[in-house]
Amino acid sequence: MTPAAEHPSGITEPASSAEVVAVARRRKFTTAYMQRIVREADACTAPGAIGALLRREGLYSSHLSKWRLLIAASDAAIPNTKRGPKPDAAKAVDRRVANLELTNEKLTKQLERAKLIIAAQKKLCNLLGLPPEEDSL
Repeated sequence: MTPAAEHPSGITEPASSAEVVAVARRRKFTTAYMQRIVREADACTAPGAIGALLRREGLYSSHLSKWRLLIAASDAAIPNTKRGPKPDAAKAVDRRVANLELTNEKLTKQLERAKLIIAAQKKLCNLLGLPPEEDSL
C-alpha cells in the first residue's frame, strides 16, 4: 500500500498522484484554502510569481479569478440572518400549549386503555380461580 500525501487543499491523495484513476474525482477546496491562496497571490510582486504559485498548488488562473469574486461577494454580503417572518413569542406559547394538550389527551387514552386491560385481567383471574394480586394503581 502506498503512503498517502496530504494536498494543501485538505484532500488526501495517493503518493503517486500522476497515476490515472478509473473514476476522476472533482477536487473540493475549503474556504480557508481559497482565502489563503488569494492572499498569497495578492502578495506576489515579482513577475511570474503568481504563475509559480499556481503551478506549485496545481491550480488554474480561472480558479484564482473565481475565488476573488467569491471572496468579494462574501465580504459584501448581508450578515447571516434567518430569512422569513420573525418568530412570535405568543404563537410559540400557543403552539406549546396545543402540543401539551395533545400529549395529555394521548396519555389519558393510554391510561384508560391500561385500566380496561387490568380490569379484564382481574375478571379472568376470578373466573380461573387464581388469587388476586394487589392493586398497583
